[in-house]
Amino acid sequence: MMRSPVIEPEKPQTSALDVGVFTPDISAKTSIPEVGQEQVGRSNHWEVRSEEQAYAYLPETPSEVENRYGKRIDLVELTDNPVGRSLFINGNPEVGSNPDRNKQHGFFFTADNCIGCHACESACSEKNDNPAHLAFRSVGYVEGGSYPDYKRMNISMACNHCDDPVCLKGCPTRAYTKHAEYGAVLQDPDTCFGCGYCTWVCPYNAPQLDPVKGQVSKCNMCVDRLEVGLKPACVSACVGNALDFGVIENTPENRQQCKTSIPGFPSPEITQPNIRFQQTKSLPEEMTRTDDMPVKYHKDENGEYLPVVDQKVGKQRHWNLSKLNSRENPLVLFTLLAQGALGTFMIPFIGALAGIEMFTQFTESNFFLPLVILSIGMTSLGLFMSVTHLGKPFRFYRGFNNLRYSPMSREGLGLALFSAFMGLTALFLVPSNEWVMSILQGAGVDSLMLNTHFPWASVVEVSGVLASVSGATGLYYMNQCYQIKARPFWHHWQTASSFVGNSLSIGAMVSGVLVLIFFNAESLPNQVALEILGAIFLLGLVLEALGLKAHNHTLNRSENEGGAAHYVQCTTFGKTYLLRNALLGFNILAASGLLIYANVFTVNEPLYLAAWIGISLMNIVTALIGRALFYNLVIPTTMPGAFFWKNKGFEQHARDVGLADNPACGVAPLSH
Repeated sequence: MMRSPVIEPEKPQTSALDVGVFTPDISAKTSIPEVGQEQVGRSNHWEVRSEEQAYAYLPETPSEVENRYGKRIDLVELTDNPVGRSLFINGNPEVGSNPDRNKQHGFFFTADNCIGCHACESACSEKNDNPAHLAFRSVGYVEGGSYPDYKRMNISMACNHCDDPVCLKGCPTRAYTKHAEYGAVLQDPDTCFGCGYCTWVCPYNAPQLDPVKGQVSKCNMCVDRLEVGLKPACVSACVGNALDFGVIENTPENRQQCKTSIPGFPSPEITQPNIRFQQTKSLPEEMTRTDDMPVKYHKDENGEYLPVVDQKVGKQRHWNLSKLNSRENPLVLFTLLAQGALGTFMIPFIGALAGIEMFTQFTESNFFLPLVILSIGMTSLGLFMSVTHLGKPFRFYRGFNNLRYSPMSREGLGLALFSAFMGLTALFLVPSNEWVMSILQGAGVDSLMLNTHFPWASVVEVSGVLASVSGATGLYYMNQCYQIKARPFWHHWQTASSFVGNSLSIGAMVSGVLVLIFFNAESLPNQVALEILGAIFLLGLVLEALGLKAHNHTLNRSENEGGAAHYVQCTTFGKTYLLRNALLGFNILAASGLLIYANVFTVNEPLYLAAWIGISLMNIVTALIGRALFYNLVIPTTMPGAFFWKNKGFEQHARDVGLADNPACGVAPLSH
């Protein structure tokens, strides 16, 4: 197998491709996936492959000036890149002879012609040497009607090389680049560290995460074939003349439609994909999917097919606690630990800045340093868990490569700075901490190095403010990571309310432990501290509950994939969902009751404290269940699969019964 080819500009100073929404940098040397094991061509030093048939060559036709989204089709006009820049495909420095080289190209799919033979899949996988469990192009089905008028429509789909590629903007490693040559969105598996975020944001299931190699790869538009005027391998192999390819908006010969969507295709407004469709045959009013996703498509009054919930498994509720175990387990712990660490540090620190006497006393005591160290430990453990989620954990440092666009990069930077500034805060707290000072002086450390006359309190305040700002920024971008149009179950303000609510409730619980120990050590009354921390704890619970209520209200009235995810939540995980809601409701009532009781009656402090401990432990269970549901329930706006292939239900069945152990099954066993 040949080395991955490299795209390398002739002039590094010419760098930008402006496609109207963003300006990705294409000046750096950027490796791209394997684009073919043949080197074919009609230009100098390209070997000519004589067996290519006439239908495999791209037609030379005039093109439009702009596409239907108002974007320029001639991409050179949007850049300062030279027209004759080499792509260095397979190390070949020659420039291809394609006259439309710098125009936006795209696929054209005629659904009426597709017979579901999967020749396009096979040609693509053979050319790219894909393993059995991976396919850059796949064929799915939607079907409807009743005998004898029963119809199936096949859909062949790969990367659509969009005008607004959300994969490029979301990728934290900058493994994606949109090129002026053909408008191809290319991805470098060697740069990728396997976080899989691009697979979340893409509505078309184009990026493929290989759980074996721990990296993502995808369709590369067969740019090596385009260089010499050949259509991509999948198009050339199509038996039914369903797939075609060329400059975007050019309707192929003998075609009468050039639509942007067909039944089963997600909204083109998300990414403005460069694919066009023809589908003229009449279809039933309702089309269902052959995979297990609870979504079907219903024709509206305008003739458009929109997603609706398909209640495939009825309405019976189940526990399915074992299914809460998933590949996203590290992210469950990462998000909860990071949010808890933010609350643990910021609640007493900001409380002291606000002049609340209880928190002022605590932050000036010897106990504040252990709290800061505990927050650092929680954040560090959370970041470690996020690294274990990566396919290539030792390349975690690449996560900061795309600060310009990626919310993941910004989230990571915010939390890293939070840890760093907390580390400085802990260091600056040392001279004012009697416990540490006595240990250091006992060890013979020069007292000049621990100048107690220096205004350490002011320095601690500055570093603490910086830590708080960094932490809040990290939490904001953590929420932004999940505001994904392709995942409507997450794309709701409930995600933010859950994150902030958990930060308050877990933070009040953890910081409360040290605050109460301090009060006991100083022989101070606990009740006031418990009431203030309890009120913050209750605020977090109420905020989370309000978000869940609004989320439930929205999804009950949604007929998209978000509503389908809510249907799974109420059926497949129905009893677990009710348990989480019941525990959250009980915690709110119990915390409210304790706060009211403390202000009306004289309390027994040990029993009062024990009640708060019980509620806090119950909240940990509630948070873990809620966050596991958050990751397991989401249904993306992805393309339909087949009964066996690209069907999550079949994949799970194959893993359960051992079929996945056979590589020919096309299902990779999971390592988690």
